[in-house]
Amino acid sequence: MPTDPKRPGPSRRGVLRGLGVTLALPMLESLPGARAVAASANPIFPAPPVRMAMVFIPNGVNYAAWNPAIEGASYALSQTLEPLAPVRQHLSVIRGLALAKARANGDGPGDHARSAASFLTGRQARKTAGNDIRNGVSVDQVAAGETGRATRLPSIELGCEQGPSAGNCDSGYSCAYSSNISWRADDAPMPKIVDPGAAFERLFGDARDAATQQARLSRRQSILDFVRDDSARLASRLGASDRRKLDQFQTSVREIELRIQRARDDAGTIKAPDYPAPAGIPETFSQHIDLHYDLLLLAFQTDTTRIGTYMLGNDGSNRTFPEISVKEGHHHLSHHQNNAEMIEQIRRIDRFYVDRFARFVSRLASTPEGGGTLLDNCMVMYGGGISDGNRHNHEDLPIILAGRAGGTIDPGRLIDCPKDTPLCNLYVSMLQRMGCGVTEFGDSTGGLPSLHA
Repeated sequence: MPTDPKRPGPSRRGVLRGLGVTLALPMLESLPGARAVAASANPIFPAPPVRMAMVFIPNGVNYAAWNPAIEGASYALSQTLEPLAPVRQHLSVIRGLALAKARANGDGPGDHARSAASFLTGRQARKTAGNDIRNGVSVDQVAAGETGRATRLPSIELGCEQGPSAGNCDSGYSCAYSSNISWRADDAPMPKIVDPGAAFERLFGDARDAATQQARLSRRQSILDFVRDDSARLASRLGASDRRKLDQFQTSVREIELRIQRARDDAGTIKAPDYPAPAGIPETFSQHIDLHYDLLLLAFQTDTTRIGTYMLGNDGSNRTFPEISVKEGHHHLSHHQNNAEMIEQIRRIDRFYVDRFARFVSRLASTPEGGGTLLDNCMVMYGGGISDGNRHNHEDLPIILAGRAGGTIDPGRLIDCPKDTPLCNLYVSMLQRMGCGVTEFGDSTGGLPSLHA
């Protein structure tokens, strides 16, 4: 079983290889370097790496139901945020952040397009429905430029809705803006993967052997079948604890494969007329969301990549939510004009998204790594570029940050920033924790020192 040739010194990770398959492993203490503790100052035995993910919610929220209340020296979770109660010790709820470049600034209507385009760039998108799009490089791609040399993939971009790359989607703005949050260049968004099966193959398949990959899929063979010999040799060298960890990991991989296969088997039987659903999309929206979250966890656990973005919906999405008895479109409901029934449906949508995020955070927090958990070595930002969907305002954004980033963030708090603090100030602090030597990004005015109490 070869170790990762890109990593200096001993490694506590390994890679299982087979025909058309490259499956990285989680950290195993029995591999070389296992005697090093995570906090070791010896650079030969590095601590677990820090990972960064950005999760985007469309159309703003019902802010009155989202906003936590101050309760003595602490805070009370709002009605919308109640699903986070079991994991609140892992979270920082951040208030007062703003996305100034999503405002019109003389460009007229188009808040949804600007919200998505500016969310991770902090730049003003050029108003055009043509091919002459201009935005900025997004924070995830800046981080990927720093960490991508150490991982198989520089980054992974996931989403739950397809989106056109051209045409007018919002008041004269190109569809490329409202459909993408990750940008590798001013005129080049990073296409997101909507089909979980395609995401799985991107992470663990070998694109250089496409024929074998396709044959494996057509025969419904697991990638584990192709690495069985390598896996058996590895298991014989591991201690009892690591053998259990390897078995649990492989069980998790197989379970995800089976969920993907079920979704492919159901292709064509799912009726989803309100949004474009390609083949391979799970039967329910919650299953789709959770499957992508679980793939992102596997990507981080195996150090296949350290950077991920996840668009739960394109901004302006008019998706319905039959699972929670919301039959009208999200975008339509967000313009509720203070209609109590519509506001209640928006609150249910907001809580639905928060509930799925809480599940993801819980799974990260229950995944061991080194002397702690995977979540201890992550920063996962959750939020959007619009605050109140009815007002289309871009201050007091709904932002949550999960994880400790290797012990450099103190979660479990409500962080109140001064009014109109640039969202990009948070990004400066996140980039610094990813090892990027930056002092500014987008429209930042500094970092966010309050992340560390």
